[in-house]
Amino acid sequence: MIFVTGPLYAGKREYIRNALGLSEAAFSARAVWDVQELAPGAELPVLADRLAEKNIVIATELGGGLVPIDRAEREKREAAGRLACLLAERADTVIRVCCGLGQVLKGTLP
Repeated sequence: MIFVTGPLYAGKREYIRNALGLSEAAFSARAVWDVQELAPGAELPVLADRLAEKNIVIATELGGGLVPIDRAEREKREAAGRLACLLAERADTVIRVCCGLGQVLKGTLP
């Protein structure tokens, strides 16, 4: 599994689609994105195992900037970060994309 992470609007989907040479249709069939939205209230190890079965998993980083005052928002942010750690652990390749530029943190691109 390839795990791609980075800030909102950083070009994560476009980067990995181009890096792998996938058409939009092929990419949509192989990838799942915005997985951070699945984290709140989920059993994170089970969710990570299920997502790791996909070829490409994309998550937006929520941990940057100011810590939210609202408890529910902090818990959502915490769950998203923990899910990202679990996915990175399970991934063969981890890429962080910022400003459309990818940095391979683990493994190599196929």
